[in-house]
Amino acid sequence: MRRSERKIERIINYRRVLIKLDREGQTNIFSHQLSALTNATPAQIRRDLMEMDTSGSPAHGYVIKELITSINHYIGVDHEHVAIIGLGNLGKAIINYVNGSSENLKIIAGFDIQEEKVDRVVAGCHSYHLKDFKKIADKEDINTAILTVPVRVAQDVAEEIVKAGISGILNYAPVNLHLPENVYVENRDMIAAVEKVAYFSDH
Repeated sequence: MRRSERKIERIINYRRVLIKLDREGQTNIFSHQLSALTNATPAQIRRDLMEMDTSGSPAHGYVIKELITSINHYIGVDHEHVAIIGLGNLGKAIINYVNGSSENLKIIAGFDIQEEKVDRVVAGCHSYHLKDFKKIADKEDINTAILTVPVRVAQDVAEEIVKAGISGILNYAPVNLHLPENVYVENRDMIAAVEKVAYFSDH
């Protein structure tokens, strides 16, 4: 059964905060402290963590390292391999950001159709021609992809990578993709997001 998107978003946010605290040397945390650093209430946090069979101590709260491990197991992305299609400026920026920031996700393969962008290494990520996508995806056990391709080709590229076994897509092309129901798509329209922020900054 697929868990709710809001719950997964909350839990991923908990982990992001917990990893930062762990790196800073903090060992324990109470739900009200985690609440102050996230958008969830203490009660909601306790319910979410209880679902992972994780409980805190009234005296010491939760052990941060144990929470991070429990969350990794719960969402199942301990070492997730991701591909990115489109190696323009945005694609390269995303590779650098993800591979420099995440311990759980790693973009291990990039793809493009322009010959000058393939057979290179960007932030530890090898680049290949898009025609080799299925071969590399099978070899590296990739089932998640990021699309940073032009609008005019986004649907065709998405259909091809889904045929190759991709079941989750983060789409940066400003177009709605029409794909099978079993494929999870998260859209990131940056222009629309900036317009939204600009509107609320003026109202």
